[in-house]
Amino acid sequence: MKALDTNVLVRYLAQDEPKQAAIAVEEIEKAAAKGEKMLIQPLVLCELVWVLETAYGFGKSQILDVLDQIVRTRQFEVVDKDTVWQALGDYRRGKADFSDYYLGRANERHGALQTLTFDKALKGSPRFRVLSA
Repeated sequence: MKALDTNVLVRYLAQDEPKQAAIAVEEIEKAAAKGEKMLIQPLVLCELVWVLETAYGFGKSQILDVLDQIVRTRQFEVVDKDTVWQALGDYRRGKADFSDYYLGRANERHGALQTLTFDKALKGSPRFRVLSA
């Protein structure tokens, strides 16, 4: 098994840098032909969201579609998939970033009842306590 870095996944999805996109497609298709999965860490998904928002102007619904497709793709082995699915649900319903919701779910899985934050977008989220100065 091989793992994908965010920049390879971006090139594979965006197809906007022809040389790098071709290499990304070749590597992923080569692995698929061998029946090998490509490992994707949650951090890569968090970075991907940031890149899609800032560099490509994707809106939340487009990002949700991309993440849903990645997590559902059999060839991709998403680490901590159950937590990622839960975070996607929170992101779908909430106002904060996907990375925040993933952090809250991952912390909960490790026994933290709440994650302390100053991020007001997380107000009302049960896994967070928003602090004020």
